[in-house]
Amino acid sequence: MDKQISTDILDSAIDQIVDQISMKSHVPSDEMQTLIEATVFQLPILSKHSLVEKGEIAQIIFHRMCAYDVLQPYLDDESVTEIMCNGYDHIFIERRGIIEKTRTQFYKDSHYKALIHRIAADVNRKVDFSSPIVDARLSDGSRVNIVLNPVALNGPILTIRKFGKTVYSLEDLCEKGSVSKEEMAFLKQAISDRKNIFISGGTGSGKTTLLNALCQEIDARERIITIEDSAEITIKGIDNVVSLEKREANLEGAGEISIANLIKTALRMRPDRII
Repeated sequence: MDKQISTDILDSAIDQIVDQISMKSHVPSDEMQTLIEATVFQLPILSKHSLVEKGEIAQIIFHRMCAYDVLQPYLDDESVTEIMCNGYDHIFIERRGIIEKTRTQFYKDSHYKALIHRIAADVNRKVDFSSPIVDARLSDGSRVNIVLNPVALNGPILTIRKFGKTVYSLEDLCEKGSVSKEEMAFLKQAISDRKNIFISGGTGSGKTTLLNALCQEIDARERIITIEDSAEITIKGIDNVVSLEKREANLEGAGEISIANLIKTALRMRPDRII
């Protein structure tokens, strides 16, 4: 479909759906999808479109109103680890370590900006000219970064870092060729000896994957305190785990809790290990 026609169709359908929703106090997500589909299939403007096309339009509208618009399919795709929006019409993704430009774009710049402000509101943050940078975590654990003008000269920029649900062991990493048998044995011994370990590397190089694998080698009887900028660590098989996360200031500029504050607190929580 032509982009302009698609915009007219979407705007017309959304206007009618909003009119129906305004008469209800609350519409659950599943009911919302049913309502959108029913409205789309009855729209006169879509009379010449096939059932498949109507279904696609209904899905697009549902994503626009109840999810993350055109980005939702990438959020649902487990093979995608990073979503990078350099404006409303330049969207890149990282899949299996390779960055590629997509053919996807927001229908309007205003839709893109509306999503950015909705994401900020969802994480209780304000993003505007006076506060142009936001770092936060979405409800599914994904890390989101927003940068607006004047900091981003070609902004606004939206970056979403997703985290895989699979937690690999050192044996898994060895089997995949990420570490050798000798390196695996060395790391296991280092964990057993309670050595201090630093993990560093570039973006997407596997730091968190390795850290999660190392955590599986910790004695299940130990008390673990994790301190993170954004929660990413997954520890399995240990019950006595306390997870702490840095907190940014609220809309009034108060309530910030820094990494330094958390380290000081963690030392008073009787940790066997601090991660």
